[in-house]
Amino acid sequence: MKSYLFIAFLIFFSIYHGQENVIKIKQIKPSIEFENINVKKISSNPSSSTFAIWIKKKVKVHKHINHTENILIQSGYGQFQLNDSIYSVSTGDLIVVPKNTWHGVIIDSKEPMKVISIQSPEFFGNDRVYKN
Repeated sequence: MKSYLFIAFLIFFSIYHGQENVIKIKQIKPSIEFENINVKKISSNPSSSTFAIWIKKKVKVHKHINHTENILIQSGYGQFQLNDSIYSVSTGDLIVVPKNTWHGVIIDSKEPMKVISIQSPEFFGNDRVYKN
């Protein structure tokens, strides 16, 4: 009997917990008006942190000492810098930024660029270094 209850608990937990991980990206909206950048945390655990980010003008060139960042562009377009290279980027593009890599973006679209940023390991914002 105990094993049946345990199995039922595991099934219930996996169904309930699994639903937390399905997110409708199109339904995520900025919670406030913003001048240039708005960041909304979607999830975080010791392995990674996921954010929705809206950019109206630019993100200054910076790097993360200990984090890899994967950026999926959901809308908008612009010029993305990775170290000394510049790439034209737009909706659907995936940018992989290895740790310790200078990167930034200038927005060319009239609407804000919306990206999903996944940082690994978990990101607390304390290893971001801006380029002078």
